[in-house]
Amino acid sequence: MVFCTQQVEAEAVIVTGDPKETICQAAEQMQTDLLVVGSRGLSKIRRAILGSVSDYCAHHANCPVLIVKPPKGSH
Repeated sequence: MVFCTQQVEAEAVIVTGDPKETICQAAEQMQTDLLVVGSRGLSKIRRAILGSVSDYCAHHANCPVLIVKPPKGSH
């Protein structure tokens, strides 16, 4: 087990626009080391129709992306 003793710096910002593009642009402008996004747990069909912000970020962000899924049984 590895423990990190360094502090983590986090920042929250509020921006407007298309979520997937705006998140990636903000991460790039802020020179983010890691982008953490949530997943709503949509079905494959709904995700294909609506698109997935987390999936878009995973493929287009200029930094590593951590996708946090909802707990099992929450939907």
